[in-house]
Amino acid sequence: MGLIDYLKSQFLEIIEWQDDSRDTLSFRFPDGDKEIKNGAQLIVNESQVAQFIYLGQFGDTFGPGKHTLTTDNIPILSTLKGWKYGLHSPFKADVYFVNTRLFTGNKWGTANPIMMRDADFGIVRTRAYGIFDFHITDVKLFLKEVAGTDDHFRLDEFADTMRSRIVSVFTDALASAKVPVLDVASRYQELGVALLPLINPQVTSKYGIEISSFIVENVSLPPEVEAAIDKRSSMAAVGNLNDYVKFQMAESMTKGGGEAGSMAGTAAGLGAGLAMGQQMMSAMNTAQTTPPAAPPGASPPVIGGGGAAGQLLGPSDLARILGVSEADVLATLEKGDLKGKKIGSTWRVTKAALDDFLKS
Repeated sequence: MGLIDYLKSQFLEIIEWQDDSRDTLSFRFPDGDKEIKNGAQLIVNESQVAQFIYLGQFGDTFGPGKHTLTTDNIPILSTLKGWKYGLHSPFKADVYFVNTRLFTGNKWGTANPIMMRDADFGIVRTRAYGIFDFHITDVKLFLKEVAGTDDHFRLDEFADTMRSRIVSVFTDALASAKVPVLDVASRYQELGVALLPLINPQVTSKYGIEISSFIVENVSLPPEVEAAIDKRSSMAAVGNLNDYVKFQMAESMTKGGGEAGSMAGTAAGLGAGLAMGQQMMSAMNTAQTTPPAAPPGASPPVIGGGGAAGQLLGPSDLARILGVSEADVLATLEKGDLKGKKIGSTWRVTKAALDDFLKS
């Protein structure tokens, strides 16, 4: 080997990083203790940024393209090294290539429940997970705060750290946004879009990255909150409760007696009982005007001279007439669908009010 060939082997003439991986965030060019030749060629590919570091200080930054390393185009490094008469000799510096492309499909999730204060349910514990996309926007800040001096910093090294940071920011953002639990559980896409402006300023200023997409895939709620949501949905689906009972009554009348008997105690059974009760009341109108004796302790008082229209009925009498449970009768009275008067803890209903209820 001649002297010229030996000298050439000691200098770097072409600096380029051809990235064939999909998970590298930053890469330090392996110089092998060689110096960079004056006039060397620096090739930076698309979605890459080359950052020079000299004696622990940030030097010049180069974007995509082909660059000739001379005094004119590396002024910061020239200033740091202190050349008084221009860059004419080889120099030593570390070159970091940073990948600025979009890294997609990164998972995040809460390891522990998030405590939320909700206007409807009070303090609620929730868990959430999803995915986010990000890219590096501030190369110097990223190298300083995240990658450090790692010569080959990969995504899997950053995933756990980034996931915990994202969850922390997500928790703070969700608490400050004061989004109702019902909206959190049903409007994932809108929630991610709403939280993105709250998350980005923090991660950009601290780590030099920007999150371009933040998606909430699922928010799990405690069983009692999920039950409340299901109950509210059911009530909305039923709509007018009175119309629903009438519909069930009509359905039960078209079915066999065996099936109607099996529905006792349900809303459909109540409808069938109302139909039978209406027939019984029609028969009572043609019977004797003086009501027959009732079992001991269950005889309703009579007002208005003993007329049938003035007869007062108790919940047990109504349940027996309608063929439903006493609990169903009490529930109907509490809702006001069946008009009655509560004396102390006991309900009393006139026969006229029962007639009106059956005709409604």
